[in-house]
Parts: sequence; C-alpha cells; structure tokens
Amino acid sequence: MALKLIQRLPLLGHFRIHCRPAGCFRPSRLQITSNAVQSTRVACLCTSASRCIRIQGCLKFQPDFRINRSLTTIVREPSFVASSSVGLHRDSVPRFCLTLLHRPTAEEEHSFLQRLETCSSSKKVFKLLCSVEILSDTMAAAALHRVADWEQEGKALRDPAVLEEDAIRALCYQLEQDSGRLTDAGLVSALLACTRLYLDPWSTLMVRLVTESQLRLDRGEMTVDQLCTLGQAMLAMQGPECVMLQQVMEQIQRQQPAQWSLAELASVYRLLQGCAGEDGKYRDLLNCMHTHAVTVTSHMDPTAVSGLLSALVTLNQMQAMPLVISLCKQSVRHVPHFTDEELNHVLCALMHFGHSDHYFVEAIERYIPTVAFTSHPETISKVMQFLGRRRILSPTIFDAVAESFVYRADEYTTSQVARQIAAFGKLGYLPPNAAKLFSKVETILRTRFSHFQPRTLLNLLHACILVERFPVNFVSKVFNSYFLQQLQEQDMRVNRGMLAQLTQLYMTMTLECPFYEGPKLPSKYRVKSFLLFGGSLETPVNQHLYNLVKIGLVDLLGDRLYFASKVLTPYCYTLDVEIKLDEEGYVLPARHTDNVYKRIALCIDGQKRFASNTKQLLGIEVIKQRHLRLLEYEVVQIPFYEFEKLQSKAGMVEYLHKKIFPHTYRLSW
Repeated sequence: MALKLIQRLPLLGHFRIHCRPAGCFRPSRLQITSNAVQSTRVACLCTSASRCIRIQGCLKFQPDFRINRSLTTIVREPSFVASSSVGLHRDSVPRFCLTLLHRPTAEEEHSFLQRLETCSSSKKVFKLLCSVEILSDTMAAAALHRVADWEQEGKALRDPAVLEEDAIRALCYQLEQDSGRLTDAGLVSALLACTRLYLDPWSTLMVRLVTESQLRLDRGEMTVDQLCTLGQAMLAMQGPECVMLQQVMEQIQRQQPAQWSLAELASVYRLLQGCAGEDGKYRDLLNCMHTHAVTVTSHMDPTAVSGLLSALVTLNQMQAMPLVISLCKQSVRHVPHFTDEELNHVLCALMHFGHSDHYFVEAIERYIPTVAFTSHPETISKVMQFLGRRRILSPTIFDAVAESFVYRADEYTTSQVARQIAAFGKLGYLPPNAAKLFSKVETILRTRFSHFQPRTLLNLLHACILVERFPVNFVSKVFNSYFLQQLQEQDMRVNRGMLAQLTQLYMTMTLECPFYEGPKLPSKYRVKSFLLFGGSLETPVNQHLYNLVKIGLVDLLGDRLYFASKVLTPYCYTLDVEIKLDEEGYVLPARHTDNVYKRIALCIDGQKRFASNTKQLLGIEVIKQRHLRLLEYEVVQIPFYEFEKLQSKAGMVEYLHKKIFPHTYRLSW
C-alpha cells in the first residue's frame, strides 16, 4: 500500500526561474524549465509564490481578484496528507506537510517563538526552521515575519535573494496549497507577513490567502486581533480605500472597546494610525477607546506606551489630553527600558501635545547622562529638541550632551548637529566645556558646510549668536546672493521667521563684531520688527504683569505721559516701557524728541521669558538686552519672580524707584 502511494506522487524536478528586470511595472512573466533529473522530494521547492516576487515593492491589489494566468501553479496530484501544521524533516532541504492532527503543543509553540526572537539574522531563522519537527501555521507565519524584520529596508527588501531560500519557498508552497485549512490567526498573520516581504499580490499564493480571508471575514467570527492583522495587510496592499479594510472597520466598530484586552486595544490604535487622514470618520470609536485606555495605562509596557502615543500624534487627538497625561506618567517608570525608537516616539508626542511632566524630566535627567555616548544620535537630538521646545534647562543633561558631542559629532547628521546646538541657544546656556563644544561646531561647519540645508545652517548660526559665539567666518557665505537664493528655493519664499533670524545675525555682526568686513545683508531680507506672529524672536510682554507695573509707574512718575509702552525701535526690538531723561536727569514726556540725554528700557519679563524650571533668561531675551545696551539704552530688568512678591501698591512703587532711580530720592507728587 505504501509503495502504491509513493508511486502516485508526482515526479518533481529542479527548476530555473527567469524574470524580467525589476524595473518593469507589470508583474514579471516567469518561464519555468525543468531538468530531466527526477526527485523524490515531497514538496516542490519552486512555487508560484516565489516565482511572483516583486523586488520593488507590493503592487496595489484590486478588489475583483482577477488572477494573472502566467502566475498559476504547476498542476500536481493531491497529496495523501491533509494538514494544518507544517512538518519539518531533518534533511538538506526542508520538507513540509500540514495536518490537523498532532499540532504542536502550546509549550512547543511558545518555545519556538522564544527561539525565533533570538535569531539575529535570516540565516539563523532558516537554520531554526530546519531543526524542528513540526510547525503550526501560526509558527510558520511568525517565521516569515521574523525574516521580514531583518530584511525590510524602506519600501523594499535589503536582499531580495532571501526569498529564493528553500525554507521560504517551501513555506509559501504549503500556505498556498492549504490556505483553506489554516486557522484564522494563521491565515491573516501569513497574509500580513507576505505583504511585509513584498510578494506580488497577483501571485496565486496572495490571491488564495486574500480570497480565503474574505470568506472568513464574511462569516463575522474573527477576533479583534485577527481583524486588525487582516486590516494591516489590506492597508499595505491597497491603502485606506480598500473595500475589505472598510468591512474590517465596520466589524471593529460593532465591538465594545471597554471589553478589549490591552493587546487588542493597541492593535486597533495601530490600525487606525495607518488609516489616518479620514478626519472624524472614527471619532466615536476613538473617544470610547480613549476612555478605556485611561483606565489601563498603569498596565502598559514600554512598547504599548510608545505605540499609543505615536498613534495619538498621527491621529492628532488633541482632545485626548487626559490620556496623554496618563501615558506620560506611566512612561516615567519605563524611561530606562525604552528602546531608542520608543523614546523618540514618546518625546515627539510630548512636544506635539505641548506637555511635560516634572517626574518625566527627572527620569530622563537620570537616564540620558548614562547613555549620552552610546544612544542613537537621533535619540540625543530628540531629547535636546524636547528640552528646548518645552523651555526646560537641565544642566545635568546639557553638560553630558555637550561632552558627548565633542567625541561623537562626526557621526551626527547636519540636522542632528543643528538641533542639539539650537537647544543651548534657546535656553541661553553655556556648558563647562563650551570652548571645546563650539570648536567642534566650527570644525563641522568648515568641513561639512556644503552638506547643510540652508534652513538648517541658518538655525545653527543663529543659535551660536544667542550664546555669544560669533560665526564670523561663515556669515559672509550666508549673506551672499547664492545662499539667499537657495534659502528661498527650499521654502518657495523666505518666511518672516527666517528673515528675522537673518536680520538678527546681521545686527550681531554690526554691533558685536565691528571687525567684520564681509558682505552685508541686502535690505529686502531685513525685517522691521522681531515681534512677529508665530515666529517671534521676542516674547510679547505679559499683559497682567505689565498692568501692575504701569500702575506703579504712574504713581512714581506722576503721570502716564512720562513713559511710553511697546515702543518699536529703529533696531527691530520692541521696548516694553521706555523712559526718557534729559542731561540733568529729569524725566521727559514720552513724546519729547529733543535734548534726550538718556533712554531707559524697562524689560518686564514674565514667566515665558525664562526657562520653565529655573530663573534662567532665554537666549532671545539675553541677546535683546545685550544689543540694547550696545545701542546705549540703560536696561532695567523687572522679573516676574521679584515683582509678584510685592503685596501693596506702595511696595510696588518703592521697588520701581529702587530699580529705575537707585541713586535719587523718592519724589512726592
């Protein structure tokens, strides 16, 4: 009997595959030729799936499921084994067979998945596949996913030849032949793995998996996790407009998010993140998910916290601030355990939603100094960008980053260099090794000047002048017509924020570097005021603090006409309050223009002009006061933390008198 069964097996030969060049748009027609050499192997290693691989990426799959006849499989007699597991025989070539009987135990499957996670290359995955006796369909799909983890690079595979490996081809063959016998979980996972490996959606394997998935979807019996996996696969194949994806979302919307597990909740967020762009379409579902997510954030691991925050950013869920705050609190305990990519997602989300937590800042203050020399450059840059955006001055982090910058800057991109230095400029902070730090910056500018994008270069040079580091050797290259033309081409037109930076750079060369003899900034690129909407180099005065100071000044000077408010100077800066004195020290009316001997500029500095956690004045305010002094203004600073302590009007007047006229007696009106 056994002999008769063996004799019924088809004779299989070795095949050679000939494809069109990878640049062809249509799927390559494949010519298959067989040698005369016969083989007794159970599974054919040259399947239609492997013959239809597209190197350049996955084509969009059309909903009518028309099968390209050139991609059909070779006709084979039915196998005598019916299965839903994959059996691997220890041999030079993997041999697979599926059976509903004798599936691997839960312990065996768990052990295999653990070993799969330790595989550090595709070759080790193939070696693992050849070492096991039996694979379930979910194990086979997991193996394909692991290969994709190592081989995916952008929108293609790093080495497309990996799909010619015997193990991959044998797995694809069995999945194709027995798609109807796969479990729901194995089916959708295998389909998603095939999209990640960029298999041609017109191949028989993909058509059969999609068709079978449609049949299972129509039954309405898939779990939330399985629906999400199927949705991700269809999103990759056809995009957000896919009919099957819409059917998946309809079934998900009929579920109750409050009953979902943490894994299911994360899966739906990932799927919705991929469908982003349809604003408001899933608003009710998202609101229910946010409500449920707040209650389970305390159980989320680093991957879940990072993934959820990333999804909220993509979906722009500004109304979900309670969830963002809760996730930020949970991330505090995970800071040392985040991967570089996960920490980047967390920091991007906190910047996007404009939130920072005192305990989170303390956590990264403990963590970043320990990894400043080993973390990915983008992670360090993102940390500095976060601190700058949130106006958080952390000398511990800034000093550690400055130290690592000197040794690691050569491996940084120009954008990473600019973002790190920009944080020092924004907070107006100089680290202990400032000389070495800016010497390294100068070296990078000298050796890689042409690598900088115009806007990136402008941000870097502007950050330098905020902390009194003057890039005289490079300003002449910025003020020439070629650079300005490049800057305009990059942004179509130079926005007012960049014009303000150029103007302040020019003023710095004029006021602080009188020895500079390079080209000047053309007048058409200069602004008249730094107090610009949306891209200001000055912080508007706090209105409440200004009103209190104004009351005190009226009492001190005797009348409102003796001082002017919000005065725009010919040098682009706006004075909060200006007081004019004659040669004998008497106060002149604000409108008086003759015989003005001294001008006093009052800087009424509210909280937004300082770092959010210290009394350190921001770089843009430091340079303003520095330039005003060079322009012969007497600068009087009135910081909020001093003025708000005053309890009475008399106390305010006395404070202003000592600040503005420290060497005169109090006048009585």
